[in-house]
Amino acid sequence: YSVENKADQRSRDAANYLRANPHRLHLGTIGYDIPLSDTARVHVENQRLDLWNGWIESVFNYKKARYYCVTFVHPERDIVYSSYMTDDERPLPVNLRFPYPTGKHSDAACDWTPGLANNKTEIVQQTDSSALLCRTVDNTVYFVRLHWIGEADFEKKADNSFTLTPRLAGLTFSCEYSQQKPVAEYIQNDIAIEQTKHHWREYWKKGGIVDFSHCKDPRAKELERRVVLSQYLLAVNCAGDTPPQETGLTYNSWFGKFHLEMIWWHQAHFALWGHPELLEHTLDWYFHAAPKAREIAQRQGFEGLRWMKMTDPSAEEAPSKVGSFLIWQQPHLIYLAELLHRAGTNTSMKYQQLVQETAEFMFSFATYDTLHNRYTLNNIIPAQETLRAAETINPPFELSYWHFGMQLAQQWRQRASLPPVPEWNKLIEKLSPLAFNSDSLYLAAETAPDTYNDSRYTSDHPAVLGAVGMLPLSKQINPATMKKTLDWILNNWNWEKTWGWDFPMVAMCAARLGEPQKAIDALLMDKRTNTYLVSGHNYQDQRLRIYLPGNGGLLTAIALMCAGWDGSEESCPGFPKDGNWDVRWEGLLPLP
Repeated sequence: YSVENKADQRSRDAANYLRANPHRLHLGTIGYDIPLSDTARVHVENQRLDLWNGWIESVFNYKKARYYCVTFVHPERDIVYSSYMTDDERPLPVNLRFPYPTGKHSDAACDWTPGLANNKTEIVQQTDSSALLCRTVDNTVYFVRLHWIGEADFEKKADNSFTLTPRLAGLTFSCEYSQQKPVAEYIQNDIAIEQTKHHWREYWKKGGIVDFSHCKDPRAKELERRVVLSQYLLAVNCAGDTPPQETGLTYNSWFGKFHLEMIWWHQAHFALWGHPELLEHTLDWYFHAAPKAREIAQRQGFEGLRWMKMTDPSAEEAPSKVGSFLIWQQPHLIYLAELLHRAGTNTSMKYQQLVQETAEFMFSFATYDTLHNRYTLNNIIPAQETLRAAETINPPFELSYWHFGMQLAQQWRQRASLPPVPEWNKLIEKLSPLAFNSDSLYLAAETAPDTYNDSRYTSDHPAVLGAVGMLPLSKQINPATMKKTLDWILNNWNWEKTWGWDFPMVAMCAARLGEPQKAIDALLMDKRTNTYLVSGHNYQDQRLRIYLPGNGGLLTAIALMCAGWDGSEESCPGFPKDGNWDVRWEGLLPLP
């Protein structure tokens, strides 16, 4: 197992290096060149994100002048476009700055220390309306291409700092970032703005929509705001060619690396809200990662593919005293591939081999208990990370996910005209049921009998509810026992030590158990980690000021509450039928 050995300094240093490297770079900042001493003289009059067209409009006053600015990003290329008009006789210059990375756990990845030898920016080409810069950061080289319309002066202000100063009362410019020296034709501003408008209008017209305007509950307006803004934020931050980090493209967290146990929360909703191609685009990264996952499984004595927890585009496993013992990321590939299949993307053959090898690991990881004639999941850290690997057997969410994932894997074999694997059926049949106590409450693990008397087990994720939240009811679970567990958690959990996706998980559990009022209450619970900022971002704390798994979980929960799940018959099963929640929707798919 790739773990951190903190007892030995050399091993500790090596693990810390591998955790922090490679890390994401900040490609550069673009802003107005306003002296720090003058920032108090800037007064924002209005700032508006136009979701329909994909641009942001800003109006602000500086000194006695008024500025109007429009900014957008091209939907297919890494180009920022901006234009502004002003009545200022001496318009503000635009400042381009290029930092050195920090390599820190959570920050903007900007080290502005001047004179760093490994941080260089050179002007390669320059004309009256363009400039090409070459960036060298250690061994990384990339290019920045600028174009502007009208008379303006481009000059170097300091090391890694440049200004573009208009001679008249406005400026239109673009800034393109590229790994190679750009050869693609420059896209004019008027063409780019039409392409951007088309992209975003098609996104909104093609995707699912939920209308809360007929609801009487005063909370409905806030829920609608969160839902709409989350659709935008997730399309921007969570639809790349690798799984997203938990803070997306906004700033670095966990050194900019992404966590595979979070991909379901980040991206499952795409398949349910009419955008399966965005999920498929990212899921293809698993083909690249498969050789590394196979190496991990073989190194540990297992079959198939063991997906890493914390990784980067290269798919290298980051060492961790916690992450290396997680297993709930394993069935995600199967679940997400199934959602793509259900969305009609015809991907059964495409992901068949990955699904099979993922299931091979899952089968080989389970332990057959000859004494009790059952299969168990041993020595793991569950989704509720307060439990210890050395003493944990049969956490409830992982048991349910193993049961569900292995059933799906057999279905995928059937679609491929392959016979079922008899050993897999044996695992499905004999996998341990969820353990519960004398009060008929499900335990955090079979080995945690004091679950409800120890705060260690009633903090962090209430993962037991995921067994009937993310997942459908199975023979392992007694609905009455799960209802009692849900009620206890709602009334007694340490909600100050939770995460943003816990609330939609609880809501989905309540909805599946026929408790729609509790689903709404959970989804809108007034807790710090369930805060949604004016931007729509899910705030956690000062370190994680945004948290995209919460946004993704919200959309998945809303899809389930509207469109239901396999076997549900009533309309909007996750919303109360008390006259206060007249919810209307279209374009959503049910969950399994």
